[in-house]
Amino acid sequence: MSGWSSFALVSGVSAVLLVVVQVGAFVVGRRIGRYNVVDVAWGIGFVVVAAACAVIGDGDGTRRVLLLVLTAVWGLRLSWHVYRKSAGKGEDPRYVAMLDGASPGEAIRRVFATQGVAQWFVSLPLQVSAVSGTGWTPLLALGVAVWALGQIFEAVGDQQLAQFKADPANKGTIMDKGLWAWTRHPNYFGDSAVWWGLWLIAASAWPGVLTVASPVVMTYFLVFATGARLLERSMAKRPGYPEYQRRTSYFLPRPPRG
Repeated sequence: MSGWSSFALVSGVSAVLLVVVQVGAFVVGRRIGRYNVVDVAWGIGFVVVAAACAVIGDGDGTRRVLLLVLTAVWGLRLSWHVYRKSAGKGEDPRYVAMLDGASPGEAIRRVFATQGVAQWFVSLPLQVSAVSGTGWTPLLALGVAVWALGQIFEAVGDQQLAQFKADPANKGTIMDKGLWAWTRHPNYFGDSAVWWGLWLIAASAWPGVLTVASPVVMTYFLVFATGARLLERSMAKRPGYPEYQRRTSYFLPRPPRG
């Protein structure tokens, strides 16, 4: 099968599987009365795409398996974390504001369809890599290192914040310890680094480098759209947060200012 035909097959199957994931998330959301279940489907959707790429793709087998493993480690941990954080709670305020008075059809268009398209686009490095030949090992190794850095920041940052919130003595205070002393959003930074790492792995073989827009878009959403910037707007009203902003980096980690 030619390269373009192989990519069309992988990409088409990925799109269909993401539709299934988002439809399932919508059905579950309607049943439990809250649409923030879509956040649980975020990581799962990428794992499904990576699995399809590993099975259907005809490119370098080692890289296909590597990308599946790395994506699964990241995506399943993230989905489990989001599930535990939201279980038993009400709707996310973001979706309350976004879907106020919206019909089921509008909810599908604004939330589930939008996320499905974003998942397909961001996962393009996985799709292209699935049909690419042997790559340049040093760049692949660099990609794994960047992925590992991101995974550590995201997982450890989430764990540190969860432990902080679990202590009643910390109620009403700002988390500024551990990784949260180096960046105000270690989880978002880690998420971005994970996808830059996966892109570098894909870029180790032509034409993976052409999918650079995918991690750029992911980083844009994490920094400016639905991630850090949106959270900053609400957190800025809390006592002590302006001081935290002055001494701690916004996104990229660096030592705290005195």
